[in-house]
Amino acid sequence: MKTQLRLLIVAAGLLFASTGFAQTSASMPAASAAKASASGKAAAKSASASMPMTAAAGGGGGKVWVNEKSKTYHCEGSKYYGKTKVGEYMTEADAKAKGNHPDHGKACTAK
Repeated sequence: MKTQLRLLIVAAGLLFASTGFAQTSASMPAASAAKASASGKAAAKSASASMPMTAAAGGGGGKVWVNEKSKTYHCEGSKYYGKTKVGEYMTEADAKAKGNHPDHGKACTAK
């Protein structure tokens, strides 16, 4: 009888130990997700930090800003107008003629 009682206690101990381990393992992905989210925010912050704060000189007058790297042009007043690392101002017609496309598919001038 004592042997059976000892086996029951050992089995109960193993059951509780494995339950605690399962709860710890289940919480690990949440911690990993939190770290991934934090590193994603840091990457977004560093990307915005590399963008110039002031627009390049020479804009206005109906010109668009062409991001030479992405081949995208931005309208006056938009977030990236004159602010990407590599680009130039030109008319919207010239930008289209050189194969550039409008930001988010929205042209600056009505057809």
